[in-house]
Amino acid sequence: MMSDTEHDGDENAERARGGNVMSLPSAEHRYELRILEALLFASAEPLGEAELAARLPEGRDISALISELQQAYAGRGVNLVHVAGKWAFRTADDLAFLLRREATEHKKLSRAALETLAIIAYHQPVTRAEIEEVRGVSTSKGTLDVLLEAGWIRMRGRRRTPGRPVTYGTTEAFLDHFGLAEVRDLPGLEELRGAGLLDSAVPIDFMVPAPDDNEDLKDDEDPLETGDMFADLEEDEPVAAGNGPGEDAGDDEGTTER
Repeated sequence: MMSDTEHDGDENAERARGGNVMSLPSAEHRYELRILEALLFASAEPLGEAELAARLPEGRDISALISELQQAYAGRGVNLVHVAGKWAFRTADDLAFLLRREATEHKKLSRAALETLAIIAYHQPVTRAEIEEVRGVSTSKGTLDVLLEAGWIRMRGRRRTPGRPVTYGTTEAFLDHFGLAEVRDLPGLEELRGAGLLDSAVPIDFMVPAPDDNEDLKDDEDPLETGDMFADLEEDEPVAAGNGPGEDAGDDEGTTER
């Protein structure tokens, strides 16, 4: 009959050799890790710790289990990564080029839509009129429609100003698509300049806003009313004084690049 010492030694040796989920201690522990693995593998969207914990026995340390599973997959072809505050399996960075053809769906996103998306990401919550003020041209309904259809922006609420314009912000799908754990991971001024995306001669007082996608409404926002989410983007908000008469409607006939 095998002694406890021999059993523990064999189990430790097996863990050292395997380095995978099935070599972790105790049948119950392995079973819980397999549950997490199956849920994350089968889900089309990243899953949060609360969603995962709901499928496990009460009182389990879900953070520790996720960390253990993440370590088990660290050297594999797929890794467990933190995306938009949730967890998902993704192809290892050094192997992504092998799947680029299969994983990429080529569609065109217009320059107007890219500019609008960037403004919403950095300035959220922001209204259509405020987007136009930054861009210096009118923003067509089609531009916002494209971004809403892609699932990268959402209608947050209504600004407490005359006309009660809709405010917009980014979504978890935006973070997932661009590989961001949170919106604060967007590049700042120095990173943009280092990447050559900003002119080296930008004004000395030029600043890049600190992005914030907190879902809580701001003090100057009201919640959306019933039917707002299904209504057309109705109000043609006036362009702020000093803006040009330009209109970007012609830029948005394409679809999104996802």
